[in-house]
This record gives sequence, C-alpha cells and structure tokens, in this order.
Amino acid sequence: MGQLVDGVWQPSDVRGATDDGNFKRKESVFRDWIRDDPAARFQPESGRYHLYISYACPWAHRTLIFRKLKGLEGMIGVTVVDPLMLENGWQFTADHPDTLQGAEYLHQVYARADPRYTGKVTVPILWDKKEGTIVSNESAEIIRMFNSAFDRIGAKPGDYYPADLAGEIDAVNERVYETVNNGVYRAGFATRQAAYEEAFDALFESLDWLEERLSTRRYLMGERVSEADWRLLPTLLRFDPVYHGHFKCNRNRLIDFPNLWGYARELYQWPGIAATVQFDHIKSHYYASHRAVNPTGIVPKGPRVDFAAPHSRDRLRSAA
Repeated sequence: MGQLVDGVWQPSDVRGATDDGNFKRKESVFRDWIRDDPAARFQPESGRYHLYISYACPWAHRTLIFRKLKGLEGMIGVTVVDPLMLENGWQFTADHPDTLQGAEYLHQVYARADPRYTGKVTVPILWDKKEGTIVSNESAEIIRMFNSAFDRIGAKPGDYYPADLAGEIDAVNERVYETVNNGVYRAGFATRQAAYEEAFDALFESLDWLEERLSTRRYLMGERVSEADWRLLPTLLRFDPVYHGHFKCNRNRLIDFPNLWGYARELYQWPGIAATVQFDHIKSHYYASHRAVNPTGIVPKGPRVDFAAPHSRDRLRSAA
C-alpha cells in the first residue's frame, strides 16, 4: 500500500508485517473532533464536511453506515475511491473522480492537509472544507461524531452509544476489534505460520462467543441496536466473499453460524443499510489489489450469499 514520508509517496508491501510475521496496524494520526461547542475549532455545520471512503474498506463502511443512520446525507458529502489499490495507493479514476479537490491519488489529499505528513494513507477521511484540512481519519471516532455532534442541526434521532450501555459497548468493541475486525487482517496478512494460527484461533474463539451471545439476544447489547452491532457488521458482510478464502479464515463460513448469519441479514436489511454495501467493490479490491496475497489478481465469481433472505431474528424480541 505504501505511505507518505515527509509528504512524499513511498510504495511498500500492503501487509505491513513485522519480523515475527505479525500484521501490525498503524495508529490513525488525524484525531480532531467535531463538537457542538462555540469554542470548538470544528463545529457541526451542514455542508462543511466531506467524507472520503472506499466501499471495499470495512473501516470506511462503518462511517457510511452512521451517515445513513443519522440522516446526514444532505449535510456531509461523499467521495468514493476506485476499488483497485496498487503501487500508488488509493486512487481516483474517471469512474470514481475526486470531485471535491481533483486529486489523482488519496495521498495527495493527505499532503494538502499536511505537506510534511508521514504515515499511512487510509480511508475514511473526514475533510473540513472550511479550513482545508483533515479532521479525522479514525473511523471509531468519526462514527461517534456522527452519532451525536449533528443532533442539534437536524440529524435523525437515535443514540447508538447511550451512556447506560457505554461501558459494555466499549468492552465488546475491544474484543471484537482485536480478534474479529482486525483479526481477519492479522490472519490474512501474517507472513509466518505461528502468527497466522494465533490470529485464526482468536478469531474463531470470538466468533463462537458472538454466536452464543446472539442465541439469547437480538443484538449485542440485547434489545437495543448499538454502535457495537454496526462496528461488527462490515466484517460479517465481507466474511464469506473475502475473508474465508482470501485471508484463509476458513474454519467456518458466516452462514455456518445460525445466529450470526441471521443477525447479519437483519442488520443488512435495516432501512438504508443495503445501499451502503457494494460487493463488486469489496471483492475486486481485496482479490485484485492484494498481489502479495493473491499474485494473479483473479477475482472469484462466488460465493453466492443472500443477505436479503428472511432472518427471523424478531423471535428474540423479549429475550433480553
């Protein structure tokens, strides 16, 4: 994928593995915050902010989901990168142009925010058109901004990080992030057998735990859909089409977990969510871009996964 070093693009291996074969994800660098506070640098304003995303990326996907859930489409614009990511990183093409800044590559957007920037060039980016800079490139924090910062100026009602559940949400998020959201990457980008097997085992231990948890709860927190559910969903949607084969996460498929499979279908069918999912982008990005993992770049035609099928999760309505 490469990175910027003092504002200059340097290609490198997308896997980013260390000497022990483990994949280590870099921390996000831009970590400012939109606050409904007159003293804040970044305040909620309709039309001021713009989101750069990839339909393929699960981290970017969660921000697109929250933009939909909170009805922010009219307040926050979106630019989508091309699904193919090669030696120059995320790129813009005739089919997927950067209509906001006219950049050819996403690293140019980072360099405009900070001409001396050193670090990875990732999606999502929350861009401030007023100051011409990046507010944040940390998806976990962007979704929290979307959840509450724009409520006063007309965002849809709904709190997906309620105070009474915050501690439990954080605890579930931590395990799911380490072993599932990032766990599939730790398995797929491992360069040594031991590192792969460690990630693989932790992943399926957590999937078994989630399967059991969802046997008596409609959602991860019970009766209330929360941030934890929407952070898990992008990984589940990509599991059978990509992670099972491409990342060798093949002990089970998602459809082999009855509760997780029904749960994923229900969330996919939530109003507006299916429109945020583009399986052609997902498959073409992973299989065609990760040449260290899939040297031929051949994109498989299967599998056929029907997320629109009935889910029957409403049987757990009173189980919490």
